[in-house]
Amino acid sequence: MECVKVVVRCRPLSEKEMKDGNTWYSFIYIFSVVSMNPKKGEATLCNPNNQKEIKTFYFDHTYDYKAKQEEIFQQTAQPILESVMKGYNGTIFAYGQTGTGKTFTMEGAKDPKDKGIVVRAIDWIFENIKSCSNQQFLVRVSMVEIYNEEVRDLFSTNAKHKYFL
Repeated sequence: MECVKVVVRCRPLSEKEMKDGNTWYSFIYIFSVVSMNPKKGEATLCNPNNQKEIKTFYFDHTYDYKAKQEEIFQQTAQPILESVMKGYNGTIFAYGQTGTGKTFTMEGAKDPKDKGIVVRAIDWIFENIKSCSNQQFLVRVSMVEIYNEEVRDLFSTNAKHKYFL
């Protein structure tokens, strides 16, 4: 059984950001402030007003803007799914400020190579179920959003279906 792992991703510019005029230069500026070292699991923040003020944080995995959705899925979500197939509960929790890339990482984009963790997880689970014979499976999935201390069931057909903490 695995323990909790913390993964951080520094996402690429979105299509909207590029259309809105964000350039490679603003992208380079962002990465002069935030840099990731995936080999060491490091995220380094540099004060843009004082280049000598640097803070480094360590995580189980870090991904920079070049990381592919497939790579993130295989290294972070797939081990959880393998445990789920053995009967353990599994949770993937995306947390961060608005605009940090949670939706892109979890849901993905239109391009099939950019499928997110949720879509890949569903595909992976059902492919594995198909390959098992003489075994029954009960698949239960929940997806919730926590925002402003409200928990909302994202699978509910009623958009106002909320539970309060």
